[in-house]
Order: sequence, then C-alpha cells, then structure tokens
Amino acid sequence: MSRTGIREIVLLTLGWEDLPRAVSIEGAPSQERMREPVPGILLHADGGWLLLDTGFNTALLHDAALRRRFHGRPTYRAILPGPGEPLEEALAHAGIEISEVRAVGLSHLHVDHAGGLRHFTGVPVHCQRRELEFGLTAEAERHAMCRVDYDDPAHDWHLADGDVEIAPGVTAVLTAGHTPGHQSFVVDLDESVGGGGFVFAFDAADLTENIEQEVSIGGRVDATPEECIEQVRRLKAIAAERGYPLVPGHDPVVWPALTGELSARFGRTPAR
Repeated sequence: MSRTGIREIVLLTLGWEDLPRAVSIEGAPSQERMREPVPGILLHADGGWLLLDTGFNTALLHDAALRRRFHGRPTYRAILPGPGEPLEEALAHAGIEISEVRAVGLSHLHVDHAGGLRHFTGVPVHCQRRELEFGLTAEAERHAMCRVDYDDPAHDWHLADGDVEIAPGVTAVLTAGHTPGHQSFVVDLDESVGGGGFVFAFDAADLTENIEQEVSIGGRVDATPEECIEQVRRLKAIAAERGYPLVPGHDPVVWPALTGELSARFGRTPAR
C-alpha cells in the first residue's frame, strides 16, 4: 500500500538572530529587540528526508570581510549554535546522515534560510521561480540575499509558479510579500503515524502575534502590510479547513515547544 503522507517531522534550530522586533512586527517600537530561532524542518517522506530551509552559510560569518559585507547591519547579529556546521551538527544529533537528505525546499533566499544550500548540490531544490529570479538581481543583496549561497550551476532547481506539491504530503504555498517568491508549506502526516498535520508559515508570519492579531511582518520586499496580512489570512484559512496548527517561523516560544512535542511524538531526541 502506497504512502500518502509524511511519517516523521524533526524540527531543527540552526542558530539565532538578535534583531529589532520591528523586523517581525510592523510598527513595533525601534528600541524593542528579540532573539529569534533560525528554523529548519526535516520531513521523512517517500524516498528519504526532505529538508525545509538550511540556515546560515558559516563562511559568511567566520570570515571578517564577508561578515561585514553580508551581516554588517549594526542592528542585527547572527548567532551560530556551535563551532561547527549547524546542519551537520543538528543532523548528527538527530541520528540522520546529511546524505539521507534527498531533496530541499526553500521558503525563500534570505541569508538565514538558504545559507546551507551548498551542502546539497545535485539534489532537487524546490523554490518559487520569481524568488530565484529576484535573488539573481543586483538588488537582492540589499535585501539580505547572498548570491554566493545559491548561484551554483550544480544545483538541481525545481521552480514553481504558485502552489505545488513537492512531495507526497508536502505542498508549497506561494505567500509572497516578505520576499517576491516566499513560500510556506502544508505538511500532511500519514495515517500510519496518526494523521493530522501542520501549516508552517515560515516568514509569512514570524511570530504568534502576526497570526493571532493579523499584524504584518515588518520586513517586506515590494509589498504592503495589507498584502502580507492577506497571506496570513490565507494560511489561517488553510489551517482551519484542515484542522492543523499554523506555526509561525521564528517564534522563540512556539518553536522550542513544538520541537519538544514532535520529539515526544516520534521518539527522536530533539536535534537542537
């Protein structure tokens, strides 16, 4: 009997970001700051593990000149979880070989989401076409996209023009606003593991406040707050229709709590 959904979810914390709360909440006072987790999600699908988002490129943080260029904003600080490669360390802790990751889905191309893509040349990489097109423009670097992270002819791009199923039980949903081709993900769990599922907003909604109060994210590319709020409402409608939780992308309370919950459900030690 063929599988129809995901059999396991492992949440990864691939670092943290110390940044103004206004990046996540439109109109937040400039002096308010947050420490937000950098997310990654492993999904056990037919054919192996699918990884959603890849964290930082450590080379851009360890090298002083590259750090000044790509992480040099005075109000922002990237924090790595340890001395090594965050993805390698997190996967090893979870008992998963990096070679077992057979495909990657990118929510978008920001430095905290696409920086680990260099580990996955030759495997399918799912992204929205408009996101990659924007990421290859001269303007992209002004919006925290590092072309060195993803402009590699060895990548096997699978580009979408809207909503698309990228694996059995995983649907990418175009939620443009934070970036031109940002995508969120609907994950359906297989009935063999109890069914149900989740809607992972990623940066369409950083925090619970974005969802519950329907307030826009502060970081946007060529989008209005109203357009970003409409994307949150769309995700809320999808979650309500399916009876799934809608998970914000960078919430420092929700992310560790859900990491522990899913670890208990699937019997795997949390990766971070």
